[in-house]
Order: sequence, then C-alpha cells, then structure tokens
Amino acid sequence: MKSATQKKAYTVLGAAAGINLVSGMLYIWGIVSRSLIDQLGWTSKQASLPYTLATVTFVIAMVFFGKLQDQKGPRWTATIGVILMGTGAILSGLKTEPLFVAVAFGLIGGSGIGILNVSTTPPAVKWFPKEKKGMVTGVVVGGVSLSSMMYSPLANWLNQTYGVSAVFIVVGTISLAVGMILAQLLKNPPEKDAAKQTVMEKAQALNDHTWQEMLRSPKFWVIWLMLAMSSSAGLMVIGHVVSIAKVQASWAGGFLLVMLLALFNTIGRFGGGSLSDKLGRLNLIRGIFILQAINMLAFTTLRSVPALAVGVAVAGMCYGAIFSVFPATISDLYGLKNFGVNFGLMFTGWGVGGIIGPMTGAWIYDLTGQFTTAYMVSAGLLIVALGLTFVFSRLKVPNRTSRAA
Repeated sequence: MKSATQKKAYTVLGAAAGINLVSGMLYIWGIVSRSLIDQLGWTSKQASLPYTLATVTFVIAMVFFGKLQDQKGPRWTATIGVILMGTGAILSGLKTEPLFVAVAFGLIGGSGIGILNVSTTPPAVKWFPKEKKGMVTGVVVGGVSLSSMMYSPLANWLNQTYGVSAVFIVVGTISLAVGMILAQLLKNPPEKDAAKQTVMEKAQALNDHTWQEMLRSPKFWVIWLMLAMSSSAGLMVIGHVVSIAKVQASWAGGFLLVMLLALFNTIGRFGGGSLSDKLGRLNLIRGIFILQAINMLAFTTLRSVPALAVGVAVAGMCYGAIFSVFPATISDLYGLKNFGVNFGLMFTGWGVGGIIGPMTGAWIYDLTGQFTTAYMVSAGLLIVALGLTFVFSRLKVPNRTSRAA
C-alpha cells in the first residue's frame, strides 16, 4: 500500500472510529432507563421501548442507507446520520414523555445511529487488504464501546446534578458537533479499472455478490440467525445492567458496571477482530457462543457485586467480539463492492436480537421482579446458535465465476 493511499486509509479508519465514539448513546441506556423509572415514574416496559425502537430503526436505516453509501459515498450518508442522531437525543431531553421519547430517540435518533454504523465500517474495510479485515472492523466498532466508557460517568453526573433531561441534551449536542466534523473525512477508495487490477484483486472481485444474490444464499440466513440469537444475550444485559445490579446485589452503583461492560465490550471488539484473522471466523464464533451460554447460566447465581462484575465483563467481551467477527465474515463470503447494503441486511439479525433481549428481560422483570428466566432464555438461544455453526460450515456460497465471465 503506497504512502499516500495508506495515509488516506488511516484517516478514514480514524474518522470512522471517532464517529462511533460519539454515537454510542444506546450503550448507556441502562443508566437512562433506570433514571426514567426512578425520577419520572416510567414502567420498565416504557423505559425499554425507546431502546427497542432504536434497535429496530437502526437496522432498517442500515439497509436503505447501506446501498446509498455504496453508490454515493459515506460522507453524504454520515452527515444525514449525525443530524438525525443528535436531533433525536436533544428532542428527547426537551420533552421527557414516554411516547415523545419513543419517537424522538427511538425512531429519529435510532435511525441516525444506524446510518452512521453503515457509513463507518464499510468504507474503512474497503481501504484495507483482506488479511486486515478483522482488525479494521474491530477498531471501527471498538469506538462504539469506548463511547459508553466516555459517556457513562458524564451521564451519571448529569443525571444526579441536573436530571435525565440533561443527559439527552448534552450527549446529543456532543455527538452532533463532533460527528459533523468527522463525517466530512469519510470516503470510499477509488475503483480500479479492470485492466489495472492485479490477479488477486480480480479473483476477489469474483466474490462481489449483490444483495439479491446474498439473500438467495442459505449460508447468509444461517449467519443471520446466529447473529440474532447471540446478540440477544448481550443486549439483554446491556439494556438492564443497572436494574440487574439493584435487584440481584441491592447495589445502586450500577453505572460502574456500565463502564466495566463498556471496557470489556471494547476489548472484545478489538481482540475479536484480530483473533478472527488468525484463528478463523468460525472457530472464534463457536468459542464465543460456548462462553456466553455458560455465562448466562451462571448469571442466575450472581448475587454480589464482584460476582456480577465478572459476569458483566464476560458478557461485554463476548458481545463485543461478535461485532467484529460477523461483519468480517460477511465481507469474506460476499465481497466488498456491495458491502454497505450486505452489511445492513446482516444487521437486521441484530435488530431482532434487540427486540428479544431487552424486551424479554423487561417483560420477565415486570412479571416476576427477577431476571432469572431471561438468563435461561438467552442461554438456550446461544446453544441453538452453536448448533447452527455446524450447519453453517457445511453450506457453500454460490460461485460467481461463470456469471462474471
């Protein structure tokens, strides 16, 4: 990689990670939701609804804007995403009523965060060679988990000093201002003429599947199911970690667990991407599923702060790792040319996990006052996902060589 090209590649990588650093409000929702319940008298379901809607609009926006990002470039789509994300958060702080916040944060803000997600990972991956895909996705998505480490102490201070409205307004303003600057640095690499492509680049181009071709591939639907099932466990813990600390350990310092979860989420994202480059995507996926299933079963017995800290750390690390390895797997299987829209379609599985995990936890907690059954459901989904990895390894992606010729 030439020096000028390398400099551009790392500029895009840095901008992508920086945008994700200021766009991670979803990952401090545990602090926000507890405050909405304690300060404003919301029910657990009401406090979970904006988060759940955000995960749904997140993936819908990824699908539509992933294609636009491939065609028009990430700078244009990222600018729209920053505006929606910041505006949604600020509006939520101006009128903290359940329905209004569900629309402002869940629909407007959630769509903005989704647009930013699909405007950051694809361009960064496209600038780097195949053997660094896992590392690159780890760095980009690592910005999201670092975001919650940055925002958690700020959100806790704002919440205690000024109330939950200030959390929405201040975080929204920061994300809008910083994100707008960094969005202008994003761009896709220039496409090479076929005559100038190397033999390896021509071979990789044969792997560039359209989204229609990807959806006709059974292998895609297996990885989609694995992502939906595995992400539900991490999202259930993330969405309720402050309540879990209060219920299971009678501890009001749950915001510290949010920071711990963010730290290990970051470690999982950075480490998972690089490890998958070396160990193989499927080997790492299986290890994640086994460890997370055991952890979910163990969560039913965690009643002290140190024990919960260990459980939260493992949950965060496993959840973070899937955010690196799954996008890299999609780019391996279906190529980079249409990675934006293909990446967005894959992430609809995460959106389903966002419904299953947080809402299952909220529903069970409202009924029983505990999260035990939710842990059991999550462990069961992870075991099924582990079984699907053996189906995944037997399936083939259709070869495009004959069509390309």
